[in-house]
This record gives sequence, C-alpha cells and structure tokens, in this order.
Amino acid sequence: MPCSRCGWTPRGGIAKSPLNQLKPSYRAALAFAHDVLASAACWLLAFWLRFNLDIPEAFFPALASAVAASVSLHALVFWSLGLYRGTWRYASLPDLKRIAFACLIGALAVPALLALFRAGENVPRSTYILAPMLLAAIMSGSRIAYRALRERALYGDVQLTGEPVLVIGAGDITVNLLRELERSRQWRAVGILDDDPAWHGQLLLGVRVLGGLNDVGRWAEKLDALHAIVSLPAASAGVRRRAAELASAAGLTVLTVPSYDDLLSGKVTVSQIRRIELEDLLGRDQVVLDDAGLHQLIQGRAVMVTGAGGSIGAELARQIARFEPARLVLFELNEYALYGIEQEFATAGTAIASVIGDVRNSDRLQAVFSRFRPTVVFHAAAYKHVPLMEIDNAWEAAQNNVLGTLRLARAAREHGAEKFVLVSTDKAVNPTNVMGATKRLSEQVCQALQRSGDTRFVVVRFGNVLGSTGSVIPKFREQIARGGPLTVTHPEVTRYFMSIPEAAQLVLQAGLMGKGGEIFVLEMGEPVKIVDLARDMIRLSGLKEGDVRIEFTGLRPGEKLYEELLSDRERTLPTPHPKLRIAQAGEAPGEAWLAEVEAWLSQRRSPDDEEVKRELGRRVPEYRQSATAGDPGSGRRLKRHGAQ
Repeated sequence: MPCSRCGWTPRGGIAKSPLNQLKPSYRAALAFAHDVLASAACWLLAFWLRFNLDIPEAFFPALASAVAASVSLHALVFWSLGLYRGTWRYASLPDLKRIAFACLIGALAVPALLALFRAGENVPRSTYILAPMLLAAIMSGSRIAYRALRERALYGDVQLTGEPVLVIGAGDITVNLLRELERSRQWRAVGILDDDPAWHGQLLLGVRVLGGLNDVGRWAEKLDALHAIVSLPAASAGVRRRAAELASAAGLTVLTVPSYDDLLSGKVTVSQIRRIELEDLLGRDQVVLDDAGLHQLIQGRAVMVTGAGGSIGAELARQIARFEPARLVLFELNEYALYGIEQEFATAGTAIASVIGDVRNSDRLQAVFSRFRPTVVFHAAAYKHVPLMEIDNAWEAAQNNVLGTLRLARAAREHGAEKFVLVSTDKAVNPTNVMGATKRLSEQVCQALQRSGDTRFVVVRFGNVLGSTGSVIPKFREQIARGGPLTVTHPEVTRYFMSIPEAAQLVLQAGLMGKGGEIFVLEMGEPVKIVDLARDMIRLSGLKEGDVRIEFTGLRPGEKLYEELLSDRERTLPTPHPKLRIAQAGEAPGEAWLAEVEAWLSQRRSPDDEEVKRELGRRVPEYRQSATAGDPGSGRRLKRHGAQ
C-alpha cells in the first residue's frame, strides 16, 4: 500500500495520483496553453508598468498588435524548442536555460514582426525589454513553484525526520545525494566531512562542510550520528578505504553510494545507498578498457562463454553483452545455473543461445560449433574448489579441466574460431594441489595447440575473486550470520583478490591484446591476509572483533600459505595495459605430448587419486603434492610478477 502522506510505495515508486495519470500529451497541452497565455499577459503587464498602472486608450491598438505578435511567435518558438518534452515536477537548470533562450528569440522576433507590418509605431520602447523579462520570470517561476509544491505534497517536512547521518566527501555527487536525502524519511544529513580545506565552512543545500575526515568521531558524537555515507564514487580505492576505516573506528555504520561507472551508465541512482562491502575496501582501482578495440573484436559476431552460469562466466557474459555481439552462446553443464543467467538476459535485448553441455563431450561440442560458429570463445568452465578436488575427485578434475579444455579448444580451431581465451588461476603456478596442476596442464594444452592452425590461444591467469561461488567471502558471511566462529586455516595465509567485474574486464582486455600463445598475468596488487579479511567483514557487519571469534583450523590438503603468479622459470614482459603483463613460459609442448595427454585422459577406467597425482607430477614438473603444502614453512612467498 502507498504511504498515506507521501504516496511512496514499497517498490520504491510514487503511487499514481489523478494528476500523475494524465496523459503526457494532455499535460504538454496544458503547459503549452499556460506559456502562450503568459506571452500575452507579459505584454499587458509591461504596458501597465510603463504607464504607471493606467494604460491610455490611445495605446490599446498598439497593445493588441504586440499581444497578437507575441502569442503567434512565442507559440511557434516554444513548440519548436521542445519545452514540453519534460514535466514541471522535474524542472531543473537545463529547462530554465531553454526558457531563457526561447524568451531571447521572442525578444528579437516580436519587434521585427511589428516593424514588418508597421504595427509597432506606438509601442513604447521600454516594453520591448520589460515584456521578455516578465515572460521569462512567469514561465520559470511557475515551474519552480509547481515543483516545490509537488515535492512538499509528496514529502512534507521529511528533512526534519530520519536518522542523523554524516556524509563523507563533498562535490557534485554529494549535492545529488543531499537532494535525495531531503526527500528521505530514513536519513537526515547533519554534516559533511572532506579533507579538502577549500570546502570547509561551505554550505551544500543547507548542510555545512564541518572539517576533515580525521574529525569524524568528534562530529559523530556531537551530532548524535550513528551512520556515515561515503560519497566518493570517483575517488581511488585507497581513499575510500581510509574513509570507511575512520568511520568504522568511530563506531559508525558505514554506507556508500553506487560506483561511479554505475552512476554514469544510469543503471542506478545516487539515492540507492547500500552498506559498504568488502570490494569497496579492497584497494582496487578502476579498470580502463579499450572499448573501441573490444567493439571491433565482439560487435556483430558470435561469442561463446563456457561455464556461463558460474561467477566469472556470468560476469563475462554481462560484460560481453555491452559490446553488442550478434549472438552470445551461454554454454553450461548446470541446468539451474544456466536458467539463472538466461533469465537475467531475458529482457536485456541481447540475442542469446542457452546451451546445456559438457566440455568433455566432443559430439555435443561439434554440434554447438557447427550451429553457432562462434568467432571468440571464453573458456571459464572448470572445477576449482581446491580441497574438494584433492580427495576422491582428482580424476574428475583432470578430465574436466584438462580434457575438457583440449576438446573445446580443438573444436574451436576446427570451426575457425578467431580467438580462444582460457581463464586460468594463480594456483597453476608451482602447484601443490590437483586443481592447480590440472589448470597448469590446461595452459600447456593451449600453448601446444597454438603450434598449428589459425586460432589464437590466449591464457589469462589471476588470483582469488571476491564473492565468487565457493570462495571465502560467502562462507564468512554465513558464519557471521550464525554468530561465529569465523574459520581461518592459518594466521599467516595470504591471497590475492580482485572483484568479479574487474577480473572479467581484464580477461576481455587480455583476450583483445593476445596475439596467440601468451599467458597473461593480471596485476593483483598486494596480497591480503585472510585473517585481516575476516576482521574487516566483522567490522562491516556492524560488530566488533570481540563479538565474533576467529578460529584457526590448520592448512587443508593442497593449500599454500602464499600464492604465486609466476613459477621459478618464468619472467614477465610489460604490455600497454598497466594491469596486464605477459609471462615468458618455457617452450610449448608439441603434438606428440598432446596425443599422450589425450590418451591418458580418455581411458575408460577411473584411476585412484594417488595415480592421478603421480601422472600429473610426471607432466607438470613443478607440481609438488599436498603433503608439503600443509607444512606452514613450505609456502613460497610471492615473487612479484613485475620483476624482469
């Protein structure tokens, strides 16, 4: 039910009143009639003021001529300039600029028309100035007054209600935020904090900039604020993190506005305030994409994404859709996951094909490639859960991750795909687990296939993705919801993290840049201790560290203390993109090696875990089984991939 006072509905919209239900054409006609009448009234007022509130009868014919010229000309000008495409309730500065321009044209056209018909001899010259000024005032004032009345009717004096909140960050986005908060029943802005001294003491829509971010605790206590909104969508991740940490340390619940990209794209508005998430504190800055190049690669072509129902595959599909492919082929084994991503694209306007299939099934792959002829293939389908693949599932991991990659890549090459992009992992570097070893083997498969054919095979290697299926973040959220404890395997275990959208964007960029045979390594920033991640999540949940216990459970089979992005035998070369480097790996294996791998993986019997691990060790020399990985002292510290 809509609110009886303001008409706000549970879905976040305004309940339709009789006025809202008027057809747009009818409202435009009313506004047009108002402005045309105003163009006549302004000349009456101008004459009236010119003659000290008493117009002599001798000037009535001149007044009639001026009114006739004004009405006819202004009607034409107003309609031609599109003054009635918007609604008065949302009148803003651009509307006032159009009104001023229309009045200026009328101010020049009316005297010209009167002179043309020799009807302006008795029109006082001062009225030529007074009339357009009065017209602009009437038209602008009526719109502003209507908007003020409508907003008061909808929202009343809600700025005096709601919980007091501090806003961190001054600027245009904050002004828009304050405008939305004025209408909110939930929040009431009581002050703004910004480190730029130029803002200090200024008023933004009646809210004062009180000082710098370091004073957040003092002002929160003084103004009884329990919440802070970080309004810094265009700032670097480091700046946003500092703002969130200062507000959190002051005991405030930290909220934020949507990302700058989302605001610019129109997907969200500044009023969609949300609790700050771990991604906001990660310290990852915006990815710059070669939009023109990606349009050239994708636009008007068929693109295939395997594992399209997974975290990375689904985000790749979303990002690819932005570049207008002729068809997006979503290939997925899990029926429910495929249904979910299909429903997401149901109203997106992108032509999709939702295909259930297994990358190990050669016949299915041949049928799909024959029908859709994808130009670019992004291979994100894989078994990736390290402990799960280590025990009882090693053979399935090898078949899915290696044999699946081989058969998919061969199908792509046979059907003339231009590019094949394999999504790999930092766990393929000096692997200590089955998952990592199989991903390293799949990298080598792509390099071997590059030796022949026209398809360009590109590998993209990166670390952990925040919020992906099976990752530590959803697990921590569930544990916090249950009251703890949060389970961390070791106090020193570290990982590289990036957000799902960033990972997908960089995969696209690497796919564009790849010439064939490269292994791209993403700039992952600084490693993060998992225990620090756990503490951040406790604070972001509005709790203190003492409220939820952190329990150390010991390293799991196949788990390292430190992830690496390069093996001991690899070096990197820079690329034009600051977040991508190329790993110089060893010589690619040949067809004989490829045939041997395929023969091993195609056997009908299912080897046990130990046999699979031995075979992996024979084919991936840097693979060391999980017995050493569980030793806290055995994890290799990161060799920074910027080293030459």
